[in-house]
Amino acid sequence: MPRTTPTTYELAEQRIPAAAVTAALASAAPAPYWLDRPERPAPLPPLESRISADLVVVGGGYTGLWTALLAKERNPSTIVVLLEGQEVGWAASGRNGGFVSASLTHGYSNGVKHLPQEVDLLKDMGDENLAEFAQAIQRYGIDCDFQWNGTLALATDPHQVDWLREEAGHDGVEFFDQEQVQAEVKSPLYLAGAWNKKGSALVDPARLAWGLKRACLELGVQIFEHSPVRSLAKSGYGVEVETDGGTVSAAKVALATNVFPSLLRRARLHTVPVYDYALMTEPLTEAQLESIGWSRRQGLDDVSNRFHYYRLTEDNRILFGGYDAPYHYGRSMKPEYDQSEESFRRLAAHFLATFPQLEGICFTHKWGGAIDTCSRFFSFFMKAYGGRVAYAAGFTGLGVGASRFAANVLLDLLSGVQTRRTSLELVRKLPLPFPPEPVAWLGVKITTAAMVRSDRRQGKRGPWLKLMDAVGMGFDS
Repeated sequence: MPRTTPTTYELAEQRIPAAAVTAALASAAPAPYWLDRPERPAPLPPLESRISADLVVVGGGYTGLWTALLAKERNPSTIVVLLEGQEVGWAASGRNGGFVSASLTHGYSNGVKHLPQEVDLLKDMGDENLAEFAQAIQRYGIDCDFQWNGTLALATDPHQVDWLREEAGHDGVEFFDQEQVQAEVKSPLYLAGAWNKKGSALVDPARLAWGLKRACLELGVQIFEHSPVRSLAKSGYGVEVETDGGTVSAAKVALATNVFPSLLRRARLHTVPVYDYALMTEPLTEAQLESIGWSRRQGLDDVSNRFHYYRLTEDNRILFGGYDAPYHYGRSMKPEYDQSEESFRRLAAHFLATFPQLEGICFTHKWGGAIDTCSRFFSFFMKAYGGRVAYAAGFTGLGVGASRFAANVLLDLLSGVQTRRTSLELVRKLPLPFPPEPVAWLGVKITTAAMVRSDRRQGKRGPWLKLMDAVGMGFDS
């Protein structure tokens, strides 16, 4: 049996003084940084009447916004109505790290595990989607600090070095040994790195959502905010979409409700909400920037089961998130779960261990939010109401780029015409559902503990993780 040892971050967490963590978090506002800015647009009025539409989009996150936008691009005469329960971009689309991945399968290895026959095709389609994503940002003049700098994966424990070395040479991935990775970004924890220059970009996530909202409005999409959809009902040749204040009679409906309980009951066991947390620093000074390097401004992540993701912002703050991913019994989602002092303190300690040269830095914001996790860790699709309704979910934290691809799939499904996208096994095959409670809660707890043991055993997967692999619920990004 492999020797069990604490990971680099577990050891680092023990070394950082509690007082330093407390001081760093003392002035952090309990709100998502991206949404806590004066340029946040004023909310649009709610739906308060009965109207008709060719297409109703339910959900004002990335998937819903792209669906509405692409529908108008395909046919400008289409009457499109978007209904959002709160405000456009307020949930996952305004709380994420802003990593726009080309991958549609949450990493190539995970694609091999779940869809081996089409993973290479999906890689090509993901690359194509990211290129079209970039073109759309430029075409609509969306000011979201789009940077195509790729992602630098980091080894912080010795066994991870060979993992990264194996990636080198594939699709332009460049391997950095310890000296080279330290020349890229200075941290005493880094042992090696692998820079995927083409595989991802960075954006300001809230400004992306707000920019897509503006583009939709300019194309004639009718957007109603603070209009939660309560029910769907078949009506003649269409669907009645009921909100608190009004009704839309729609020919077609695209459901883009992400982590929130689906309006299609049979879809609800296919996702569970897990919470993700992040911190944002104050802007770095020139001296602080020089002390860490990072001149090529890649997105960064480490390659443990419990991993961190981090990046620089336009004004040289550092976002640092990830690691913990708690699940609450009964698929519970509550506003108070958006804050977790335990997770914030752990992230702050890990940050200070990663960049000890930034001792004394303060965090200005701390926040969390729910991620729609499915058992294969990338999106899935359903149709209902005789093909009048299409649904997408399950992005598992990698939906900024994949949401645009999903929007095209939704529109293809609603068109009733077979396309290259609707022919994919990714679209036709559903992931395994999660069990009901209390089995779901117990399974998540056992899996989390198994992943912790795997990290402590140099990445060796134990019996439980091997069982999850065998039944199709394993993850390998």
